[in-house]
Amino acid sequence: MKAMSFRDYLHEKAEESRHNETLAYLMFLAGAIFFVGGIIETLSLTGNPEWFLFIPYHTEPLAGAVLGLALIISGFTLIVFGMAAGLSRSRARSWYMQELRKATSLEELSLKRNKRNKKPRRRT
Repeated sequence: MKAMSFRDYLHEKAEESRHNETLAYLMFLAGAIFFVGGIIETLSLTGNPEWFLFIPYHTEPLAGAVLGLALIISGFTLIVFGMAAGLSRSRARSWYMQELRKATSLEELSLKRNKRNKKPRRRT
């Protein structure tokens, strides 16, 4: 088994965080689609429901109204959790990238020092 350097570890973690951030944005997008679908479902089945912010609280007793309400609630939940997860992963990735920049700059500094020390000296 090969040992992983700190720089490779940071690359892997940044890639993993980028992947998780993409999944969080997809979750947000699915939530937006569910939310809009639930509102359209509620509006199409009932003529004029009474709303509390975005949740219909008094509609006609139809099975589709329950489906619309379920889509609205699940969509809103996915939107909130998708945004929270996306921001969290983005913040984690920025930390990994910052540490990677530090590690790379330290590595470049040590390479420059080694080059200077290894230059052959001229004899006079």
